[in-house]
Amino acid sequence: MGLHIIKMPDIGEGIAEVELVEWHVKAGDAVSEDQILADVMTDKATVQVPSPVNGKVLALGGKVGEVMAVGSELIRLEVEGGNAVETPAAEKPKGANAAPSSAPPTAVVPTDTKPQETRQQHATQHEAYVSAGADAGAAEQKAASSSAARLSIVPPVPGAAVAARPDGGRPLASPAVRRRAWELGIDLQAVRGSGPAGRISHADLDACLSREPSPSATAPRAAAYERRDDEKEVPVIGLRRRIAEKMQESKRHIPHFTYVEELDVTELETLRTRMNAQWGEARGKLTLLPFLARAMVLALREFPQINARYDDEAGIVTRYGPVHMGIAAQTDAGLMVPVLRHAEALDLWALGREVARLAQAARDGSATREELTGSTITLTSLGPLGGIVSTPVINYPEVAIVGVNRIIEKPVVIQGAIAIRKTMNLSSSFDHRVVDGMHAAEFIQNLRAYMECPALLFVE
Repeated sequence: MGLHIIKMPDIGEGIAEVELVEWHVKAGDAVSEDQILADVMTDKATVQVPSPVNGKVLALGGKVGEVMAVGSELIRLEVEGGNAVETPAAEKPKGANAAPSSAPPTAVVPTDTKPQETRQQHATQHEAYVSAGADAGAAEQKAASSSAARLSIVPPVPGAAVAARPDGGRPLASPAVRRRAWELGIDLQAVRGSGPAGRISHADLDACLSREPSPSATAPRAAAYERRDDEKEVPVIGLRRRIAEKMQESKRHIPHFTYVEELDVTELETLRTRMNAQWGEARGKLTLLPFLARAMVLALREFPQINARYDDEAGIVTRYGPVHMGIAAQTDAGLMVPVLRHAEALDLWALGREVARLAQAARDGSATREELTGSTITLTSLGPLGGIVSTPVINYPEVAIVGVNRIIEKPVVIQGAIAIRKTMNLSSSFDHRVVDGMHAAEFIQNLRAYMECPALLFVE
């Protein structure tokens, strides 16, 4: 018998370390080639590491929640043969003609993939070699070859038969699906997966819920005033840790200045309703966000210092011509900010379609790494839960974030008469090191002018 050491693979983008999110095996387990060993996370992207060989697990190289360096020992396997072998960290492919590696690399399998036709529709995006860590129904991929390590996308085969997992085998599911199943109290062993190799998706969990009686209907109800002394420690790992680190980084570096203004959106809502009635079926329904995104694009032309990033270590503010707008989206896994690229080049309907697509991609886990990085300013909205006022946290190292509060109807005095109007607050935060309070106020007042007189949105 021999020893096979698998090292933490390099998943590219210049990343030096990753977080170990979940082990799929334990010491003593027999593993087969291509079997998933572990889930690791970097920046908001979760990937799965498969085994390049058949063998038996001797030792695990880290604990769940531990941050591990690329190239460090991930796992030790006992394999057939008498020589010790190391599987090196996979190198990021440098092109189609990359030279083959001298040793079989450990491939990195994205937890989710996007269909080939979707990638062709978005030619400006890089190949989606990393996904956001929820189930999108992608096939497990063949990994570990003698050629250079590559992070490949294998689109699902239309009409392919669903392969059931072996009896007693570990259910195949992404971290997001496992987390949701745990929260719902669903045993994944009892769920039949509809994906390739019996992979379980969110839809399979929904189907399982529809077949099972509600826990509230069968479980005895706790006493209304029953005393409780229990407590539970929840490790902050994975995406939740990334969110915590990002928020802490922002508040530690940026002196936030928050400015709140009330907008009368009665005319805008009337226009939006008419546009949806006339063109909604053909072009898609418009929400408020495309109008606000367009207003931000126009306002940023006069305030370019707000569409910027501040490198406080280098002492340099970079102002951007293109508006790459982050759209904060709440998902089952946590807060994500997919990026609407080149918002300045899109009309209202294109903005609406892209906002909807990105939000859905964040929720179902199909957003690529490129779609989750590179924003120059952020727009955040909680919809009907938006409240009256909020104090949004800037997406560091950006210098501004615009927050949308909910629309309410209230009496307003107009030329001495009382009228019922639809109003909404904008709660926006700015980096006071780079944006003066007066300029922040002028920017929001400019936004207000566009939103209260929506005809201006169509005038160049």
